[in-house]
Amino acid sequence: MFDLRLFQENRSYLEKSFRKRHMDEAILKEAEKIVASRLEILQEVERLRCLKNTHSSEIAQCKAQGNAEQMQEKVLAMRQLGEALGFLEVQLEAVQRTFEAVLLQIPNFLHSSVPEGATSDANVVMRSWGKIPEFSFNPRDHVELGERLGILNFERASKVAGARFCVYQGAGAILERALIQFMLDLHTREHGYQEVIVPFLVNQESMTATGQFPKFESDLFQTKLAERLFFLIPTAEVPLTNLFRNEILQASDLPLYLTAYSPCFRSEAGSYGKDTRGLIRQHQFQKVELVKIVAAEHSYEELEKMTKDAERILQLLGLPYRVMALCGGDVGFAAAKTYDIEVWLPSQGTYREISSCSNCEDFQARRGKIRYRSGEGKPLWAHTLNGSALALGRTFLAILENFQDESGNVIVPEVLRRYLQGAPGFFELGDRLVMGPEGAKKTSC
Repeated sequence: MFDLRLFQENRSYLEKSFRKRHMDEAILKEAEKIVASRLEILQEVERLRCLKNTHSSEIAQCKAQGNAEQMQEKVLAMRQLGEALGFLEVQLEAVQRTFEAVLLQIPNFLHSSVPEGATSDANVVMRSWGKIPEFSFNPRDHVELGERLGILNFERASKVAGARFCVYQGAGAILERALIQFMLDLHTREHGYQEVIVPFLVNQESMTATGQFPKFESDLFQTKLAERLFFLIPTAEVPLTNLFRNEILQASDLPLYLTAYSPCFRSEAGSYGKDTRGLIRQHQFQKVELVKIVAAEHSYEELEKMTKDAERILQLLGLPYRVMALCGGDVGFAAAKTYDIEVWLPSQGTYREISSCSNCEDFQARRGKIRYRSGEGKPLWAHTLNGSALALGRTFLAILENFQDESGNVIVPEVLRRYLQGAPGFFELGDRLVMGPEGAKKTSC
């Protein structure tokens, strides 16, 4: 979290960052007023404390001189000063709490390399990979394919939980599980991440540290048992980063590379009527997450590496994608810089986000008090990074749509064959492994 010193010393930089984010600067003006009010109260507190010290010395002198009457006057004045001082100290504490609450609403500084722009239309294409498939037939979207194959069931999910949920069944459930295993295997065996199984419920402190609170509190699902309040995680970034909250690490411990599979829960407030069909925008979806905790001087190098780690998944699957540098108006609250990876969806004739890789610099570390010690000096703030590698629902639907054939079969990417060969719902078609109607009939419930 920003503190008073950081706020005051970087006021002009904050204004510039707000303008680049295309945000209203009212919150900065409010913070400035609170700072002025705090200073006014603090000066009066210090004046009264000084007077109190003077009276205390004078009382001692009166006592030594045996001047009881004058001493009594000084004692009475001292008591009145104490009451006034106590009242002001309560005010000062209240103003400080208000200031800290306002600071929690101020987003991270943007990195100087973030492109200008107010909306996603201004995001910059950094690179593209893969060939966009050409079909000799009208390609089906993933909903039609999934229902035809009997591997996705939105109707039954709606009966169980409501809209924006999906049941994966038969070969669909097996494919989803294979994708999870494939991603975790790649990240742990080739990219050097340590796999972690994390809680899917977290406390308010965890949400605050990573920047979900207070800005996004209304967007999150919560549950309360007796007096214990928990929140369902919107991403494994939250528990992974908070593993080191309120800790001072050793420089030799860094960098920390962590990965976790988890379900993610999001209310998608404000998105109703948008992407309501299929798997694009669900209240619950699965994801493999990457988190890094690193020394400050290496964080942008680590961002590039993390983005390449996420890209590698798509390359091995053979899915065409592009990498976008997000403009100021599109960068998230906690991020200083973000790359989005967008996968090609034939049914929409466009690229859609499948991963977001961000460097939060020391923003989350300050909120969560995550530091590291290098030598004998003062502990330093760590830098935290996070990225999806990948969002599973969108990977699943991209496979269905990009690798379909005219018969409604879906060709399994070669890299997944070892996870799926011999599994129910999959069969050999020449030299290819296929998920198709023939296998689906055996596994559909």
